[in-house]
Amino acid sequence: MDELVDMLVDEGTLRTPHIIDAFRAVDRAKFVPDEEKAHAHADYPLRIGYQQTISQPTTVAFMLELLQPQQAESVLDIGAGSGWTTALLAYIVGEHGSVLGLERVEELVAYGQSNIAPFQFSQARIERAGTELGRPSEAPFDRILVSAAAHAFPHELVSQVREGGVLVVPVREAIWRIERVEHQPLIQKFEGFAFVPLIEE
Repeated sequence: MDELVDMLVDEGTLRTPHIIDAFRAVDRAKFVPDEEKAHAHADYPLRIGYQQTISQPTTVAFMLELLQPQQAESVLDIGAGSGWTTALLAYIVGEHGSVLGLERVEELVAYGQSNIAPFQFSQARIERAGTELGRPSEAPFDRILVSAAAHAFPHELVSQVREGGVLVVPVREAIWRIERVEHQPLIQKFEGFAFVPLIEE
């Protein structure tokens, strides 16, 4: 894993010390099926079953650098998949923070829970997503990370970010960083990415 992290640092994708530390501490190999473990430290997406993938490390690093989670913050992780991003976020926010991972595929909820369990992150949990996008009942969150592509601007999620908070979400083939400033969204777009679609009911 160190070789992969060193590459991400050398190319400038990973820059923030506490995010770099999280990548070193939370090994991607713990979050992929046995048949993919030989490729766990490769810089490309891997299948985790149920037509879902664990994202490319470069993409996860890029999104976390945009998100800039901090200690003791509350974070919503939508599309938790196998639990890797949930675990990375839990490491970053620490025991005084909280991370809620949401996943639509019931089998992946159980898989993600089993993957994060050995880390003993009392501040993190993975649950099945409800019919609403996000978790309005627990909002506002300091940060929201989405690991699947929305079809349009996610108004429902912007309303779940606190003032001054940040939402990072793929919309079609771009990653959007949305900061809530004076109750208005300040948007940056980064083109050229591919994600599985966000399942919305």
